[in-house]
Amino acid sequence: MDKLRRLRLAKDAMDRDWADAGLDLDAAAAHAGYSRYHFLRAFKEAYGETPGQYLTHRRIERAEELLRSANLTVTEICTLVGFSSLGTFSARFKARTGLTPSEYRTKHVGRGAALIPGCYAMLWAGGFNTATSEKRPAPGPAYGDEQEQPPRDRSAQT
Repeated sequence: MDKLRRLRLAKDAMDRDWADAGLDLDAAAAHAGYSRYHFLRAFKEAYGETPGQYLTHRRIERAEELLRSANLTVTEICTLVGFSSLGTFSARFKARTGLTPSEYRTKHVGRGAALIPGCYAMLWAGGFNTATSEKRPAPGPAYGDEQEQPPRDRSAQT
């Protein structure tokens, strides 16, 4: 597989899994089949920015969208877009947009449709863990539903 195609696989994974806080350099490099350091150099050479910078830009873009459209707190948005630190999120957001997340919301809210209720935005963005991957056991008999087994006739077996 050629180099650019392998890098695109990793870039597609970052575009798809941008909200996953577990998506780090090692995970992205694994998608391309490279070591972390080789991937870092190759990605920067191909796209002009490091994988971390690219992922941060994607997360900030999604945060901008949520700040404009959803009725969520800045902390909730920070978590939804994959940042684990509110301070880091705010600093990176301001460096990218020139405004703090709160200033950005104040400037852009009211220019379009009403805000989406936070519970719907959280559900859409995967903030609620509503489904489990483990199969639930079948329910057992209710109290009083146990049926007595008739005694077996042992003389028919011999």
